[in-house]
Amino acid sequence: MAKIFLSALRHSAFYTPYLLTISGGFLKKQGLDPHYEPATTQDPLAEKIHSGRCQVGQSAVATSFAALNRGEEINIVHFAQINCRDGFFIAARNPDPAFTWENLIGKKILVDHFFQPYAMLQYGLHKRGIRLQQLDVLDQGDVVSMEAAFRSGTGEYIHLQGPTPQQLEYENIAHVVGSIGDLVGPVAFSSLCADRAWLETDMAKNFCGAYQEAVHFAIHTDAREIARLHQAAGFFTQINEQVLCNTIRAYQQLGCWQESIAIEPQSYDNLLEVFLFSGLLQRKYAYETAIVPPPSNR
Repeated sequence: MAKIFLSALRHSAFYTPYLLTISGGFLKKQGLDPHYEPATTQDPLAEKIHSGRCQVGQSAVATSFAALNRGEEINIVHFAQINCRDGFFIAARNPDPAFTWENLIGKKILVDHFFQPYAMLQYGLHKRGIRLQQLDVLDQGDVVSMEAAFRSGTGEYIHLQGPTPQQLEYENIAHVVGSIGDLVGPVAFSSLCADRAWLETDMAKNFCGAYQEAVHFAIHTDAREIARLHQAAGFFTQINEQVLCNTIRAYQQLGCWQESIAIEPQSYDNLLEVFLFSGLLQRKYAYETAIVPPPSNR
């Protein structure tokens, strides 16, 4: 059985279709023995792929924009979508059953300032006629620090990816009131990336066969079964099973995962609009500069 090395920018239930290639046994069905290790600041994803120590990585099309802005040629390309919607939630310290996005105006909100979630929040609020500057935005640093600050009493709202908001809700510390995915709509959010040359190999075709099956499974399988598979594989063992189940179900209901694994041109165009509005993109770049069709094993 051939070894395949997988990595990720972030390890999250948001990337369940990708993780299911391992926990659901789909890669083994294709004759591939998976080895998964998320990237770190000391060992970035791009370096792992360039050095050949990793064949596939979880990333986002937007990670290519900085290099494109510098006029660089892109060799690590995005070949399949994971999530076609933003996976961040807004959680309120107090119950807010009549929540509207206008409720955030003037309120203290802990915001994830990483480039993509920050740009999505800014653009989503813009669609509702709200400027981010109308909120009392707090920058607490990384997500661990954000959660700790909220738990200690800082902020009236918090902006985080699952499962942290679901964990806070499970503990009755916060209440999930809004989804940035609903606010922004369809967009090329998370993706799988690889070296252009590797994508021409039979291993790449077999990986995509496994991934297509995993996506279908993620969409149509009960969240509790998926949670159990993940935990049996050693993923998210520190998270309560009910919290993990709630998180996966929330992403299923949001429609983050779609049967087609190709990154759709319209979702890419929507992404360009988000980043042009945020000022993080200097101009529009053609779809083909950073995106290729998924290899097929059919």
